[in-house]
Amino acid sequence: MGAYKGLLLLPGTAQHMAHERMVQRQLGEKLAALLGCPFLGPHQLSTQIRGRHYFLPEDTLIGDVSALGIGGPDDFFGGLVEHAFLATKAISHPALDAPRHLPVGWSERFARQIEGVTLQGFSAFALEDAVEAGQQLLRAGPIRLKPVDGTGGRGQQVVRSPDELENALAALDEQHVREQGLVLEEDLQQPTTYSVGQIRVAGVTLSYHGTQQLTEDGQGNQVYGGSRLTLVRGDYSALMTLDLPRAVRLAVQQARIFELAALEVYPSIQASRRNYDVAQGLNARGQTRSGVLEQSWRVGGASAAEIFALEAFIKNPQLHTLQASTHEYYRDAPPPPGSICLYQGQDSEDGPLAKYVKVGPS
Repeated sequence: MGAYKGLLLLPGTAQHMAHERMVQRQLGEKLAALLGCPFLGPHQLSTQIRGRHYFLPEDTLIGDVSALGIGGPDDFFGGLVEHAFLATKAISHPALDAPRHLPVGWSERFARQIEGVTLQGFSAFALEDAVEAGQQLLRAGPIRLKPVDGTGGRGQQVVRSPDELENALAALDEQHVREQGLVLEEDLQQPTTYSVGQIRVAGVTLSYHGTQQLTEDGQGNQVYGGSRLTLVRGDYSALMTLDLPRAVRLAVQQARIFELAALEVYPSIQASRRNYDVAQGLNARGQTRSGVLEQSWRVGGASAAEIFALEAFIKNPQLHTLQASTHEYYRDAPPPPGSICLYQGQDSEDGPLAKYVKVGPS
């Protein structure tokens, strides 16, 4: 517990909003306190790291991180992958049978192994492949186009005809699709999105299931509005001992299959924080569908609930299960009594924004 010289934030490559950075800082301060080490703030890339530190990266770590002195998942909160596409939605679907382009390291074996626990869809790394994939999927009903690096549902669009598909793809940057990829997936009607995940920090493993809620941003768009989690001490087998509704049990089983396949096909993956979004709803034919939408091996929307719950589990070794939730809403109002405010202020894009977390008995 006292083996770290300090906790450092690792800024990512993407542009993060001020509210995201503020929440990240609070989570870093909380983790540092739980690990028994000082919080050192953001790591300056020009500074050489001496001694063992704990890291809180904004994004999934990619490639060689030996210069940071990271020895394994006990040294950071999040995930480490060998190739950039592994950190995105792109791995959730197979490519076409004869794709025009695929990234280095792509495994069609993994995509086929998880086909039974994901929705119908394709990942494409060329616009021509996206056209072909979209036309195939449209025969069964509307499809959803998803930028692979998008968060909170932003940037997604539903297309219902070949003409809509053509117009949507014409608006995309061809080079960006080649480098990042694009997911095309069957669209579900009024889906429920479950969260299944696990964290391991300071020798404590917590596993959880939960649901996400949506909220309206300042533009009137439906976006991520928080997560409600039920957490247990232990791994997924401990989670499965709870009296889970059938839909939740299915979501946990699908997430486990997805994770086991990922670790088997890509054994270099390391993660102390795993989160899987599982959608359940009706397809265009009225059939019930359930599948993993994506993985998150990095700090995410539910992480405040994870980390504040972790504090409760560490303080009370007898605690077995707990509920925690995160909340986001786009209006100028204080968080309710009994909650922990993470951010309240003016978001530069969407007007006022408040974020808070609640932790309580299950």
